[in-house]
Amino acid sequence: MQDNTYRHPRAGWPGRLFAALANCTHFANVRQAVMSRLPFLTLHSDVRDVVYVSWLVDARAAQRLLPAGVTLWQRDGKTPFTVLSYRHGHFGPALPGPLRRLLPSPLQSNWRLYLDHTPRGAPDVPCVFFLKNIMDGLPHALGTRLFSDILPTHLADNMTLEVSATQAHCSIAGGTGSAPALDVQADITAKHDLDADWQALFGNWHDAVAFLACQDAAIAHVPRNGKLVFGEIDLPVDVDQVQALTALRADCGMLGQLPPLSKPFAFLVPQVDFKALSERLL
Repeated sequence: MQDNTYRHPRAGWPGRLFAALANCTHFANVRQAVMSRLPFLTLHSDVRDVVYVSWLVDARAAQRLLPAGVTLWQRDGKTPFTVLSYRHGHFGPALPGPLRRLLPSPLQSNWRLYLDHTPRGAPDVPCVFFLKNIMDGLPHALGTRLFSDILPTHLADNMTLEVSATQAHCSIAGGTGSAPALDVQADITAKHDLDADWQALFGNWHDAVAFLACQDAAIAHVPRNGKLVFGEIDLPVDVDQVQALTALRADCGMLGQLPPLSKPFAFLVPQVDFKALSERLL
């Protein structure tokens, strides 16, 4: 199983206080008991500059990171592992409407695996399993820890995302905290090519992108009670607008646990309208 205990990236008593809050099971149990009786507050973000980097990894190693009852999608002993990093566009409740533009736009990075099917109790839709979630701002990192189960969030000591007309670069430094490291540098290219390993699984670039980017739900493990949490999302990625990337550098802090069996496959989603629609324990 994957450990998602929160550690603050900087030493001192404030960091110890934030870690105690983020890892407080009593607060989480009370919050879940209260919020499960209330309508879910839809979250909305005008996401942009989504950099996807994926590796085919050893499926047996990946399966060991998942709880019982969760089955990976795999072919010939290989399964995709994806890191996507992006900039939110005024992330928060959809209820305020135009006033949402006053909300901040943090950086976020999701690290996930792909499921063969959803677990019992969840609708059968394309679904991923969240291994890690990293954000660059304390209010959002701590807020998602305190008020949600679906995002096992860690605070980066430093996080960057830069996209130009020709290149994309994203990096995460965890400091002494629990955020894993990432360093990706890629060129934007007009060629929609697949390496042989990826082609063997998906056939063509378009289908590979659609599989990796188009999901309707996510699942995460809730350590305090051993349950799974299921969240529905609306992420209407237009594959025809996706840009191909050639990874020049792709260093990821989890590849020691997930030995890669392919070269990285990368692409850029310039913008997408994101909504979080629901969250419930299975």
